[in-house]
Amino acid sequence: MVGSVNADLVVGVDRWPGPGETVLGSDLATHPGGKGANQAVAAARLGGRVALLGRIGGDGHGDLLRGSLADAGVDLAHLLVTDAPTGVALITVGPDGDNTIIVSPGANAHLSEDDVAAARDLLAGATVVSFQLEVPRPTVLAAARTAAGGGARVVLNLSPAALVPDELLGLCDPLVVNEHEAAFLLPDHSAEDDPAALAAALRERGPRSVVITLGADGALVATGEETQVVPSPKVNPVDTTGAGDAFTAALCLRLARGDDLVTAARFAVRVGAAAVRKAGAQSSYPTGVDELPG
Repeated sequence: MVGSVNADLVVGVDRWPGPGETVLGSDLATHPGGKGANQAVAAARLGGRVALLGRIGGDGHGDLLRGSLADAGVDLAHLLVTDAPTGVALITVGPDGDNTIIVSPGANAHLSEDDVAAARDLLAGATVVSFQLEVPRPTVLAAARTAAGGGARVVLNLSPAALVPDELLGLCDPLVVNEHEAAFLLPDHSAEDDPAALAAALRERGPRSVVITLGADGALVATGEETQVVPSPKVNPVDTTGAGDAFTAALCLRLARGDDLVTAARFAVRVGAAAVRKAGAQSSYPTGVDELPG
């Protein structure tokens, strides 16, 4: 994994405030998070051999995150400490389990192309490398080039949504997005468009395959051979924070083990569904297939 390492500061609310409005929330809870760290922990808990290239600060939040990653069995040889605060995500969770998130990148913004060069052997020797966009985009592109050059399969979760070079899209197999992220890349479409149409338009941008996550409805998988919706098991959501990361981690794990993309997605929707049944991101991730719904 190449990506962010954040402390999630979470408050529950009965409703979100409007502009200039104050509402009362629950007690503050602090959880280990960050898209890179979440995916690393989720894959490791499911038995994957996982390493993470990322940056933290030399502070209490950094200690919390290092401990969580180590407890999950993630290789931390390339988890680097920088002279900046550890990244933080400010999260509010509504009564239906949906959330809003603001990320302060902190140390994540210091992950550099030099760090990628130092981790060349790690990236080039991997089977699958997963990326997100909470670290600098030039770093992601450099790492994706290195991974692909060594024969690794590149998986990009385009979150948070941002414009990326066509070269990066062309390395993706798959590009993983939700409907809003898909529409962000497609000015002539909206998130309300048919997911199959979104996937077809995205594939024209260069990715070898596309996965569009559909929340409680599962995911749509589009390759050169087929387009298929993979339904999700039905669960009662408590907190959706980190569910997309759990899905992507499980997808990468099964791709690394040789599954085709549709088969990997069938497993990933079950892991994503399991993750919404508990509060927090990493704290909600299953540790074995016996914990998966469906």
